[in-house]
Amino acid sequence: MVRGECVLLTLRGSSVPFAPGLWHAGAAGKVEPGEELVAAALRESGEELGVRPEPEDLSLRHVVHHTSPAGEWEHAFFVSHRWSGVPYNREPHKHAEVRWWAFGALPGDLVPYCAAALARMRSGESVSRLDGTAG
Repeated sequence: MVRGECVLLTLRGSSVPFAPGLWHAGAAGKVEPGEELVAAALRESGEELGVRPEPEDLSLRHVVHHTSPAGEWEHAFFVSHRWSGVPYNREPHKHAEVRWWAFGALPGDLVPYCAAALARMRSGESVSRLDGTAG
């Protein structure tokens, strides 16, 4: 979710198994078996933030191919400037906070592949690779 020059991020809770205490993209999650990528992005937006963009309001802006000691993933980052509802933390058992951050003043404690994607999106790159990091 992007509002003006700000992006919505969630702070991962201290007891979650992945990236505890780090900031991450507003809505994130896995694609369910048989689910299309856009449908997953819409579902996760509702589940985590209580908002619903329309499919045509989502723009795939960046893909990170990420390898780490824990495995290998493709992370797709969508941007939406429009949605219905007011974003809030619908999963307090997973997230400690939801906050808007200016692109020029992002927190230093971002999940590494998310930080890389946000930086490269701002420079216009659509695909990147991140190797060997734990996050």
